[in-house]
Amino acid sequence: QVQVVETGGGLVQAGGSLRLSCAASGTIFGINAMGWYRQGPGKQRELVASIDGGNTNYYADSVKGRFTISRDNAKNTVYLQMNSLKPEDTAVYYCNMRIRVGVIRVSDSWGQGTQVTVSS
Repeated sequence: QVQVVETGGGLVQAGGSLRLSCAASGTIFGINAMGWYRQGPGKQRELVASIDGGNTNYYADSVKGRFTISRDNAKNTVYLQMNSLKPEDTAVYYCNMRIRVGVIRVSDSWGQGTQVTVSS
């Protein structure tokens, strides 16, 4: 069984920065893709950024140039550095990891979410 826990959300003024972290624990053979999603008030959950096992990154157009995703495989952790934050970045941010929990079994694991609020 694996657990994924996010930390680092909070309240920040527009133009400020926050760094989110997400760590996985449990029986882990390895982690394929890692990603950050967000769900704003009255909106659907959307993919913000992702990074695969080869460190290939994807960013939503709305965050390109402002957010940076990175991973530390030794710590089973993914980070999201968010700079130049805007009020429209306000959302609950969720971490997702595709974790190899067996020789062939992969677990699609989600964190509980962390609130990011950007004031104008």
